[in-house]
Amino acid sequence: MFKAKNNVTLIGKMGSDARVTSFDNGSKVVRFEIAQDKDYRANTGKTKRMTEWHKVFAWGTIAQLIEEFGGKGKTVAVTGLLVNRTYVGQDGRARTITEIEIREILGLV
Repeated sequence: MFKAKNNVTLIGKMGSDARVTSFDNGSKVVRFEIAQDKDYRANTGKTKRMTEWHKVFAWGTIAQLIEEFGGKGKTVAVTGLLVNRTYVGQDGRARTITEIEIREILGLV
């Protein structure tokens, strides 16, 4: 029997340097976006490129590795979980976003 679970694997480029948040208890979280390019053929017959952006974050040892070795333009492979988060925007309205919590990361050449 197939057992589905929450699992995402992406390969793409870091779209920005990681933004690090440190907490009083010594833990850290890093956040950045991963860009994935997708080529497709337009109605005109020409090949076009579209970029998909994915918001990702990591805690603990993985956060430290990304902070030390990651940077804008680095190609990475990540595996993680989809996480929905709700927050209140500056206009007072509730918003929900989907992010990927990184569980494993691999730097690629």
